[in-house]
Amino acid sequence: MISVDGLTVEFGGSTLFSDISFVINEKDRIALMGKNGAGKSTLLKILAGARPATRGKISAPKESVIAYLPQHLMTEDGRTVFEETALAFSHIHDMEAQIERLNKELETRTDYESDSYMNLIEEVSALSEKFYAIDLTNYEEDVEKALLGLGFEREDFGRPTKDFSGGWRMRIELAKLLLQKPDVLLLDEPTNHLDIESIQWLEDFLINSAKAVIVISHDRKFVDNITTRTIEVTMGRIYDYKVNYSKYLELRKERREQQQKAFEEQQKFIAETKEFIERFKGTYSKTLQVQSRVKMLEKLEILEVDEEDTSALRLKFPPSPRSGNYPVIMENVGKQYGDHVVFKNASLTIERGDKVAFVGRNGEGKSTLVKCIMKEIEHNGTLTLGHNIQIGYFAQNQASMLDENLTVFQTIDDVAKGDIRNKIRDLLGAFMFGGEESTKKVKVLSGGERTRLAMIKLLLEPVNLLILDEPTNHLDMKTKDILKQALADFDGTLIVVSHDRDFLDGLVTKVYEFGNKKVTEHLCGIYEFLEKKKMLSLNELEKK
Repeated sequence: MISVDGLTVEFGGSTLFSDISFVINEKDRIALMGKNGAGKSTLLKILAGARPATRGKISAPKESVIAYLPQHLMTEDGRTVFEETALAFSHIHDMEAQIERLNKELETRTDYESDSYMNLIEEVSALSEKFYAIDLTNYEEDVEKALLGLGFEREDFGRPTKDFSGGWRMRIELAKLLLQKPDVLLLDEPTNHLDIESIQWLEDFLINSAKAVIVISHDRKFVDNITTRTIEVTMGRIYDYKVNYSKYLELRKERREQQQKAFEEQQKFIAETKEFIERFKGTYSKTLQVQSRVKMLEKLEILEVDEEDTSALRLKFPPSPRSGNYPVIMENVGKQYGDHVVFKNASLTIERGDKVAFVGRNGEGKSTLVKCIMKEIEHNGTLTLGHNIQIGYFAQNQASMLDENLTVFQTIDDVAKGDIRNKIRDLLGAFMFGGEESTKKVKVLSGGERTRLAMIKLLLEPVNLLILDEPTNHLDMKTKDILKQALADFDGTLIVVSHDRDFLDGLVTKVYEFGNKKVTEHLCGIYEFLEKKKMLSLNELEKK
């Protein structure tokens, strides 16, 4: 359907990728994988027509629609949520206006026998046929379904878009793209601003309703659920696997092992050949053999082993100072702003060593309750923190509290104590601050980079209650694995607000669900909770 042919991208004197070719077929669901900086987002932008390639071409049928959701949006204000989302159908209204204009022209012309009149009739017929083939009767219903599926409430429909945060605007943009029913949907980190329920809705939509999809995502479960093909971008090349992410990891491991073996055999052969040349280069009877081997070495194409993330670092938190038996006790805690009740009558007890998740749709009070625990905001009811509680808190705004004049290395060097000091470089590398990146000043870092740096800083401070609010949004899969392992080994108490099911799986043993203005305790892991929720929602449907 769409073919990529000989694509090359060069900038700043270096080649991002060279001469890559592949075809996107109808109904393909492709995961674009590769480490940060490999060129995944650049490739999506080129496919979307948002930036040019240095060489090569992309061919697509004339009528095909390619829709692109970038990581960072520049949105306009001035419309309501519903009006903005309904712009997905603006091209159809344009088509209707064009048909009306052409019909008016036909009414006023009298040159019935002319070629141009016949061409006009043909144009109106083709356009009308296309227009009436589109079922526009339910377009308002389609807009509603998309917005509700992505977490909006009906009362949000009439609110201006400027009232909403970047994450919610991202959802409006996503709804617009999905409603266009594009031939190819390009998604760059679509789950970063979605809650668990919205991610599940998006999965169902992509699996059952979308045509071709290419997605970049660090949400392993999402990628595994929706994709059937994996294209890896590495060292300027691509490898195309007709399998989902988990299977790709197995095949990639096998490929690397084969490459490593071939590389070692070639290095051994080169060493033996050089030794032969050195030993016999002055021997007359071996002159021809020496010359032939020198030429052979000159022509030899040196094998490469694809880069492997060397970030398989085992992080360990400093030992936790011992806290009381019950770090957090709440009785009838609630929060409201004016008439708006966020939640009420929350009563829960978190014991020392508990690892719990706060989950639920956005806006139901997860971060609000965290702020109550942190004593950042007032609340109703009684909230008691246990004896000797030392809190380590990570929120998205932690990044803004870093000293802008320090370098990345200095920021971490200032807080590192003990053995970890010898591993600062490894630690920075694991969080994608390897090499020259560690010498950058904090002031030049992007929002995502600052978030990662704030996370490392937190990992090095001795605390006994860790509260993490969406800690994985800017981490790649490898880094998330490192963080998850460190949290599993953490000997204190953990509260984590997250929509990342794979990250929570095996990490938490208790789930607090936020919804309908209350907080409900579930004594189980994340997948048991989701199964329970699915059963409940199915029962609700049956009742209806």
